[in-house]
Amino acid sequence: MIRPYLSSEIKQRVRQAAQHRCGYCLSPQHLVMGRLQIEHLIPLAKGGTNEESNLWLACSLCNAYKADLTEAIDPQTGEMVSLFNPRFQNWFEHFEWTNDGLRVVGLTPIGRATVMALHLDSDLDAIMVRSWWVEAGWHPPTC
Repeated sequence: MIRPYLSSEIKQRVRQAAQHRCGYCLSPQHLVMGRLQIEHLIPLAKGGTNEESNLWLACSLCNAYKADLTEAIDPQTGEMVSLFNPRFQNWFEHFEWTNDGLRVVGLTPIGRATVMALHLDSDLDAIMVRSWWVEAGWHPPTC
């Protein structure tokens, strides 16, 4: 699928609104190797648009795991729920960090389903990098 054109103005506004960090794992641009990606909250393949309200930032790991997902199963209830929407929902209402700062824990059905779908608690590469960030005093983010 050919990606529709996004103007540099829209890209910059999305990056600023997202505070230059991944909407799912909160990885900041200044610590991530490679550019954070502008992702479609509702994928184009599922009827999403290029409207700014449907765009947010994601690191390459979170974006790859999310792919075209818009919902997933809450492992606690077994119910299908919508994934976390970083543009309209507060991260700290749905997630928290483990005490060591290495893994994301889902607090709500949306949080738990998103953690499972995006491997926020189990991707070994992300956990290893976060451990270095913790050691350097750069992680976990508090807001």
